[in-house]
Amino acid sequence: MTFIAAVGLGIAAYLLASRVLGEPPACGPVKGCETVAASEYATMFGVPVALFGVGFSAILVTACVLWWRRADRRALYTSYGLGLAGIIAVAYLTYLEVFVIGAICVWCAGYAVTIVAGWALTAAAAWQTSD
Repeated sequence: MTFIAAVGLGIAAYLLASRVLGEPPACGPVKGCETVAASEYATMFGVPVALFGVGFSAILVTACVLWWRRADRRALYTSYGLGLAGIIAVAYLTYLEVFVIGAICVWCAGYAVTIVAGWALTAAAAWQTSD
């Protein structure tokens, strides 16, 4: 869980750095990152969406580390709840990419995968450790 959350944090940090530097994220042979990054949906309330991702992922990494190191169930439940909220957020953003923007950012898709996979592992850990 912690590793997957840290990968998500790395992806969000890269996307934020790209935005701050004013450069589109590198997509390699796959196209679409430039279109998504330049869209009106790349910011929310004037704040880059990637900044929300960095903050979200930093809290998620912290909760995962607390669960891993201290077996604190509150941290596990925090990860679970954050994961559910994250799934809703990335589902909406993926919808925007596919149906509104008409382009897919592989970095954004990778971030979405980390959110869903991390939540699935959190759900499994909660289920296995329930009393």
